[in-house]
Amino acid sequence: MKLKPYSFWFVTGSQHLYGPETLEQVAEHSRIVATEFDKDPVFSYPIVFKPIVTTPDEIYNLILEANNDESCAGIMTWMHTFSPAKMWIAGLAQLQKPLLHFHTQFNRDIPWETIDMDFMNLNQSAHGDREYGHIGARLGIARKVVVGHWEDGEVRDSIAGWMRTAAAYAESRRLKVARFGDNMRQVAVTEGDKVEAQIKLGWSVNGYGIGDLVQSMNEVGDDEVKALLNEYAELYSITKEGLSDGPVRDSIAYQARIEIALRRFLEEGGFGAFTTTFEDLHGMKQLPGLAVQRLMESGYGFGGEGDWKTAALTRVLKVLAGNKSTSFMEDYTYHFEPGNHMILGSHMLEVCPTIALDKPTLEVHPLGIGGKGDPARLVFNGQDGPAVNASLVDLGHRFRLLVNVVDGVKVEQPMPKLPVARVLWKPQPSLRESAEAWILAGGAHHTVLSYAMTAEHLSDWAEMVGIETVIIDKDTTIPRFKNELRWSEAAYRLR
Repeated sequence: MKLKPYSFWFVTGSQHLYGPETLEQVAEHSRIVATEFDKDPVFSYPIVFKPIVTTPDEIYNLILEANNDESCAGIMTWMHTFSPAKMWIAGLAQLQKPLLHFHTQFNRDIPWETIDMDFMNLNQSAHGDREYGHIGARLGIARKVVVGHWEDGEVRDSIAGWMRTAAAYAESRRLKVARFGDNMRQVAVTEGDKVEAQIKLGWSVNGYGIGDLVQSMNEVGDDEVKALLNEYAELYSITKEGLSDGPVRDSIAYQARIEIALRRFLEEGGFGAFTTTFEDLHGMKQLPGLAVQRLMESGYGFGGEGDWKTAALTRVLKVLAGNKSTSFMEDYTYHFEPGNHMILGSHMLEVCPTIALDKPTLEVHPLGIGGKGDPARLVFNGQDGPAVNASLVDLGHRFRLLVNVVDGVKVEQPMPKLPVARVLWKPQPSLRESAEAWILAGGAHHTVLSYAMTAEHLSDWAEMVGIETVIIDKDTTIPRFKNELRWSEAAYRLR
């Protein structure tokens, strides 16, 4: 997956009141923390130590520098000593990058036998960070607060998750989405305000004729197709009929041609996500299936039936997840066995193989929609384990990110007559309550399913872009959920 080379700045605040010796110790401690963080593989991006800031001008200039550095995806701040927060007002008022307030201290334990006022003056984050936190609240700045000792593994995991979320935010601000055809006719939830999406989320969404893709396909050479077929043979288990010349192999080759052309179109246009629709396939022999799965596997976002919001969200969350175990998804059908309620998730063809439990098989079967030829697709069962389902909907006056925490279930029963990728999960707190809450909140039938993030990561991203988050999890009850929707409605109308 192609990304800009993002980095994060580690910034420590202090003041000149304590004298040069104390400031040297503050700088040394800060350098050690930043360096140790940067060496830890849990962090996906470099962490850059910045000189400590002790005056309003230093703070202001550093924040302007961060704003103007495209590689800086966010800043982490720590008040090692007391740093009077009025010094931070001018700078924080200009901040345009995600902010993490790291409430830590260099020493883990109190040195009971040797502690003195020199130690107390040096290690003041217990109240220095509270002063700094106050001005963040006063300014109404969206920020992540992480509390704990800097060597603690859980603390580092929390910071690492925020960093991935901030990188996803940076990608969101520059994301371009290509739509081939329009939305599926008469469908409501896949519609939305593309201008507001660009203002609020950074997504530039534009339409292109399917003829543009067909023209690109016509320019693909046979040698390119042959090379890609060889790649398929290395990565997937190809159905026996697809290993020799004939209609099945021709179908696979056609999807390879689509993939090459579509990838070229997206790369040349700088797109990170795209949509197709089975109602607009003029000039094509098949609905893109395998081609879409392969592009998602490479990190592109996708939405079926023209669903540009889910396509863009898929790309954003793939960046957040490092392109691990994240896919476009659709709630398809229910299993209402007493005591064992589950949801079967799938789509016509387009489910990303990054969520596959085992090696996918490459097969060709008829598709009873779209009126085109039999498309090739990857068939597999999805993973089990904790996951989230996320949906972004346009409520007319704002966007809402709806998240359901789910538990993936291993597919135990064979489904020989369902030759598509399929996933099973149990939604929290139960299918009955989660579905009721989802419907009350206006959630879509298309989602992004990910085993590589949590509801907290999604909530952090929503806070960065300034939209509402609604979470359905094990603690959800319908009466409280209805109240939450009412409170959110009132709060966002007052903004």
